[in-house]
Amino acid sequence: MGRLLILIGVVCIVLGFLMIVMAKFGLLNFGKLPGDIVYRGKNLTLHFPIVTCIVLSIALTLFLTLARKF
Repeated sequence: MGRLLILIGVVCIVLGFLMIVMAKFGLLNFGKLPGDIVYRGKNLTLHFPIVTCIVLSIALTLFLTLARKF
């Protein structure tokens, strides 16, 4: 169990680092995908990242399915 937790932590750190680097170079635009809804009123801004949630859900489902098989 300990090794699994360490592996999950390392994977999270690597993914976080990659997301920061990709966002810096404009390769990753989570929250700004086509289909994400942004409402800007006079005193209010609401973000509804619908497409971003769908993409992340599909990616995590594929990753966990592959991880379970191996």
